[in-house]
Amino acid sequence: MNSMNILAIILSKPVLIGLHLGSAIIGIDAFLWLLGKLKGDGGSRRSLIVTAAIGAGAFLFSWLAGGFYYVAYYGLLVKPIIKKGIAPWAHNIIMETKEHIFLFLIPLAMTILFITLLDKENMEQLKIRRLAMWLAGSAASIGLLIGAMGFIISAAARWGNVS
Repeated sequence: MNSMNILAIILSKPVLIGLHLGSAIIGIDAFLWLLGKLKGDGGSRRSLIVTAAIGAGAFLFSWLAGGFYYVAYYGLLVKPIIKKGIAPWAHNIIMETKEHIFLFLIPLAMTILFITLLDKENMEQLKIRRLAMWLAGSAASIGLLIGAMGFIISAAARWGNVS
């Protein structure tokens, strides 16, 4: 199999959706894991940084895969089906909301990563550990909310295909 075939497979609709969803799940899990580490005051500075970097990197990769899917497939193939189907609100409200909420997720994830770069003394001096916990929980919650929105959009696409 040559590299062009592999690239075509990676850029196919189902693989992009899987990469988008799978990396988002990894990001959610990483920020939940980070929340637990911060709450229990456990883990080394290095492990906090690695966990936050995994979460931020996974969300960034999810954004890239989802963005490519949106440009290559959603706008041309899926959106028209939803708009003509029984739930056009799924695009008009849910997808539009999802697109805008996700814009906050990458800066939020990066902020959390930057906080983990602080050593324990600086984190305590700045009284920022509780904030970091709140931000990590928020990142995971927003990820779950966006996942639920994706489910609604996918369902609307399936409903739109039913004739």
